[in-house]
Amino acid sequence: MILRIKRAYKTELKPNKGQRRTLSNHAGAARFAYNWGLARKTESYRLTGKSPNAIELHRELNALKKTDFPWLYEVSKCAPQEALRDLDRAFGSFYRRAKAKKEGKLKGKVGYPRFKTRRRGLGSFRLTGAIHVEARRVKLPCLGWIRLKEKGYLPTDGTEGVHVLSATVSERAGRWFVSLQVQQEMEVEEATGPPVGVDLGIKTLATCSYGDDNHVHYENPKALYAGARKLRTLQKKLSRQEKGSNRREETKRRIARQHMRISRVRQDAVHKATSQIVAKAKPPSERPYVIGIEDLNVSGMMKNHSLARAVADASMREFRRQLSYKCAWHGIDLVVVPRFEATSKPCSKCGWFKEDLTLSDRVFVCDSCGHTADRDDNASDNIRLLAVSSAERVNGRGGDVRPLGSERRTPVKRQLKKVG
Repeated sequence: MILRIKRAYKTELKPNKGQRRTLSNHAGAARFAYNWGLARKTESYRLTGKSPNAIELHRELNALKKTDFPWLYEVSKCAPQEALRDLDRAFGSFYRRAKAKKEGKLKGKVGYPRFKTRRRGLGSFRLTGAIHVEARRVKLPCLGWIRLKEKGYLPTDGTEGVHVLSATVSERAGRWFVSLQVQQEMEVEEATGPPVGVDLGIKTLATCSYGDDNHVHYENPKALYAGARKLRTLQKKLSRQEKGSNRREETKRRIARQHMRISRVRQDAVHKATSQIVAKAKPPSERPYVIGIEDLNVSGMMKNHSLARAVADASMREFRRQLSYKCAWHGIDLVVVPRFEATSKPCSKCGWFKEDLTLSDRVFVCDSCGHTADRDDNASDNIRLLAVSSAERVNGRGGDVRPLGSERRTPVKRQLKKVG
């Protein structure tokens, strides 16, 4: 089956001094256009009850270029134009959240769009049009050829079935990155391997059940805990330095680099674990035909102040997001077990239900059949059984994947015994 998808390829740039200045100018122009558009929309709504859209704002900004903002001619027209489109999307999300809040479906703040500031970083900008890629460099509109730090990762010109849609250039911790959004065709073969159940946790990043007491554990690197000591040291140092001094600016750069390192360690662990679970490098006969994962209430877990930092460091939502699109790319069905479906308390062998199981109980002992297993191993076994027997099978994109009469599928969901 041929699947047409949109995906992004992100890699680091290696600009020279002049190119860095030009990149900063483009990021500043995008930031200025976003803030200018936000102020105009707010003022217009206050006076007339209506706000202009991105097209109207761009026309108004173009009219002001010659008199008020001539420096905008030094950058690509795409930078402010795409920034105004981003502003429209931000307001669209705000209106949806406000409506959900009014209907009682949302708790917390609705999130009115905020002004962007350079103190949080130079930001990013998006370019469209003629974008060319070679093995060691990329050509962007109004920027020309810029060298890449990594060779051969981006799809080059002439790659069959790949069409570049846009390029987003961003800055973080003094380093510049480019992300190419492309539309490409993929040949997807339906996987036929054994099913897998995935139980996410804090102590262990993921516990996978392959049946017959075969379990694989992916360790949680706990990147935030590992880098917290250095962050504390740098933050103390920053608080004692004089504002505006060169040494204070250098300390701020070191803090930004440390935060980036923590996020990269976390992202690397999640990418490696999800890629190994879907077995993307193996033939279809060895890839699982179905993967089960639990629908966790991560926002509710974050309200426990004793576990909030550990839950955030585990990246559970990001794990599920990556697993979703990788399953769709490799012909695997993804089953999301409902949030209130018991997975830790039932026995995976006989179905006996242990009502008094607590979070501190790390070993599951069945009083009915005597089965003893690690708590996470037992939960992953239950998730795998529920994924195989579920009558509500959906893939990573949310659609039905097989008719009820298909093989390897039972129309009745497995019922867990509940014994007092």
